[in-house]
Amino acid sequence: MDTHTIDAADTPPSQSEEETPWLTAREQRMWRAHLEVAKLLEYQLSRELQPHNLAINDYEILVVLSEAPDRRMRMTDLATATLQSKSRLSHQITRMENAGLVLRQECPGDRRGLYAHLTEHGWETMQRVAPDHVRSVRAHFIDRFTPEQLDDMYQALSPVAEHLRGLRGKP
Repeated sequence: MDTHTIDAADTPPSQSEEETPWLTAREQRMWRAHLEVAKLLEYQLSRELQPHNLAINDYEILVVLSEAPDRRMRMTDLATATLQSKSRLSHQITRMENAGLVLRQECPGDRRGLYAHLTEHGWETMQRVAPDHVRSVRAHFIDRFTPEQLDDMYQALSPVAEHLRGLRGKP
């Protein structure tokens, strides 16, 4: 992803070409390494979930629901937690329902509200898949760093995550 605007017509009206704080070579190198790692890691983790008939987004939903009280969550809250649109989440939950992993349930006192509930099959799937997924995360990410580098990465990324959560209105 190039961060330099090619067409002047694409420049936001509030900032001219001269005022744009272009990335230095060092910043560009770090930014592109981040993008590449994020894409490659998601690709590899997704590939390793395929034998379990799960996509990375399915696995994320299983994790979020497995950690929720009563293993259920309002669909709107699940969409927020997984950074998905309500429409996209609804389609995904339909696929997961068809696989017997989750169930939609009405919210008492809210005719329009729905819960996504982790089924027993979903819970068993989560328990079966989690050890393989954790091994993958360790092999492809965690074990690539020393303990000190892990601490440094956490310190470097935490303020970015906090800033972006704040933009979404989530602490």
